[in-house]
Amino acid sequence: MAEAAASISPQLPADWRARLSRGLLTQPDVEQENVRLGGLASHSDSVRARVREAWPENMRAAAVLVGIVDRPEAPTLLMTVRARHLRQHPGQISFPGGRLEPFDADIAAAALRETHEEIGIAVGFIQPLGFLTDHVVQTGFRITPVVAMIRPGFTLNPDSTEVADVFELPLSLALAIESYRAQQRMVRDFKVDVWELPFGEYHIWGATAGILMNLCEVVSRAHA
Repeated sequence: MAEAAASISPQLPADWRARLSRGLLTQPDVEQENVRLGGLASHSDSVRARVREAWPENMRAAAVLVGIVDRPEAPTLLMTVRARHLRQHPGQISFPGGRLEPFDADIAAAALRETHEEIGIAVGFIQPLGFLTDHVVQTGFRITPVVAMIRPGFTLNPDSTEVADVFELPLSLALAIESYRAQQRMVRDFKVDVWELPFGEYHIWGATAGILMNLCEVVSRAHA
């Protein structure tokens, strides 16, 4: 696992489990007006409207697993690096996941299946907790993040056709608002600010950083 970029790791809230329990959605949020736009940082309504116009009209349902590895020394988030030969998002950091298939029982089942297929973790090690708000990306997917606890002891078996690397991000880093920064990037033909989260040699940005920021916000809002 890579070392954190900062010399001092942020402090994890002692009641983070209770905050997650209070803050996560119990069902996927299917309301179109609530979706988040691919890791977009704060922008004016006009910029957001322009981004929405650039997105495909018909979004395909997909799920990712925001998996918290319940390590006794310090919990972590399981992250993947996409293979560089992939047509979409090559080499980018992501969560295990993929599209919802007709045979999947529900969106959570899709996240668990894709996690097993991509990195080999058996379903029995994973306990879903709830959902974050859906995120849409310019490749035409509407992504439902499924937050889950992962019991240590699993064996990784990454599928090299999809995954180049697997690493663990400290949960304390992801839940600290000061870990994030907004960086300007091109979306279609105009510039927008997107969330970024640096971690050692890894550079997390876009929708993945946006989902992590959403997790950070959920835990912060649920503080009693």
